[in-house]
Amino acid sequence: MKLAIAQLNFTVGDLDGNAAKIIAACHRAQAEGASLLVTPELALTGYPPEDLLLRDDFCAAAERALQSLAAALPRGFTLLVGHPARDGARLHNSASVLRDGKILATYHKQKLPNHSVFDEARYFVPGDAALVFEHEGIKFGALICADVWEREPAMRARDAGAQVLLALNASPYHLGKQPTRYEAMRDRVFDTGLPVVYVNLVGGQDELVFDGASFVFDAEAALVAQMAAFREGLGVIGFEGDQPRGGDVEAAPDLEAAVYEALCLGVRDYIAKNNFPGVVLGVSGGIDSALTLAIAVDALGAERVHAVMMPSRFTAQISRTDAAQLAANLGVRYTELPIENVFAAFTDTLADEFSGLPADLAEENLQARIRGNLLMALSNKFGSIVLTTGNKSEMGVGYSTLYGDMAGGFAVLKDVPKTLVYRLAHYRNAISSVIPERIITRAPSAELRDNQTDQDALPPYEILDAIMEAYVEYDRSPAEIISLGYNADDVRRVVALIDRSEYKRRQAPVGVRITHRGFGRDRRYPITSHFKS
Repeated sequence: MKLAIAQLNFTVGDLDGNAAKIIAACHRAQAEGASLLVTPELALTGYPPEDLLLRDDFCAAAERALQSLAAALPRGFTLLVGHPARDGARLHNSASVLRDGKILATYHKQKLPNHSVFDEARYFVPGDAALVFEHEGIKFGALICADVWEREPAMRARDAGAQVLLALNASPYHLGKQPTRYEAMRDRVFDTGLPVVYVNLVGGQDELVFDGASFVFDAEAALVAQMAAFREGLGVIGFEGDQPRGGDVEAAPDLEAAVYEALCLGVRDYIAKNNFPGVVLGVSGGIDSALTLAIAVDALGAERVHAVMMPSRFTAQISRTDAAQLAANLGVRYTELPIENVFAAFTDTLADEFSGLPADLAEENLQARIRGNLLMALSNKFGSIVLTTGNKSEMGVGYSTLYGDMAGGFAVLKDVPKTLVYRLAHYRNAISSVIPERIITRAPSAELRDNQTDQDALPPYEILDAIMEAYVEYDRSPAEIISLGYNADDVRRVVALIDRSEYKRRQAPVGVRITHRGFGRDRRYPITSHFKS
């Protein structure tokens, strides 16, 4: 027999659209000789539905959609599909076996993750029983995501007679995720002696990006099939007896390629699924805005991207030259909107209040907020969403301006440390040289005062990023970080800046998550806190 993997990009709440995608995949799978198709976790509703699951009308609509899906299946074809299921007052994260207009059996997820970006215990009640169904002489055990990351549910399926494990997943991408999946699935193979078919979601959902990369291990934990990362697709796997054979194995992208693909997919789906006609962003002649512009063009096409340079008295001519060259290289619409007159109007208005006081951060932030206002005006007039260009290092230590460079609807580099920004710029230029070399090699600067560089106020980014990673992503204390060999003053300074900037990050737009612990959905720290470690 042949089994098909539906690695598809679903949209949360689009029950009819998601069902139509599943039906189309069933017809295609049947045409390719498959008789069973497996979808990702909660395919019918999209993942994660979050508090839509608290609404009775949403859950009722999902139940109706499941019935309609069963009725629309090709005759003689079997589907294992993820969906929410109500059992009286209880709601489960479930998967059902559908065939010939009927729901033959339903499995309820046993392990509900309640960490990192997952809040499943908020919505679902765990199941406690295995589901094994027979198809063309093979007994398949159904598991859902976290079930297959732990031993017990897989062993229950094996003990119930399963010969092959089918794992429905909505596993979001972060750096190094695929090797972790391989390790966990090999453990399940070794525990049970059974092959594993790992089916994963693909696509962007707010800050999460799902990378697909579905795969199959045989009973020896050998990789016999691997689907492409960050791409929709239908994978067809043949079986000899109860062993999978002869699938395609797609090469995995390297680190920079994977991150770049994740960022592009996150932008593309956020814009498309929220029906924005395009994007507008400020370009400064710096590396962050240059990389953001390149990602936007690669994700959406040049015709949907508008780059705006907003020079002030502090903007170097080389910044204007490089920004214009970047826009020309990428083929986007490019506009210059000088802010000097607007800045003068603001400072004139505030002259009496600021009398006798030196120019400082207030005047610097005025410039950033003027730029934010101009971009938002363009957004309001033409409907394009503003992409912000700040990176994780800046967001971490608060090197950003509320209602200024933070103003916008989507933060492309929100979870990308500055050191990785440089690596991604080099990666993109290796494909085609679109970012002027001087943008990459110049010392980074906000250009809000004379002779300003980022390192006037911050440690070198190599040090800052390492301290931030240890503190934010691994929850190490300042003392532990210092024991790793970092300068004590640098550590205390960076940690204090990160803690003090939580109020800013709460007001930042959502952005693509690419590390295992990003600001926002992952890391939930109090704004008001007197704890000092």
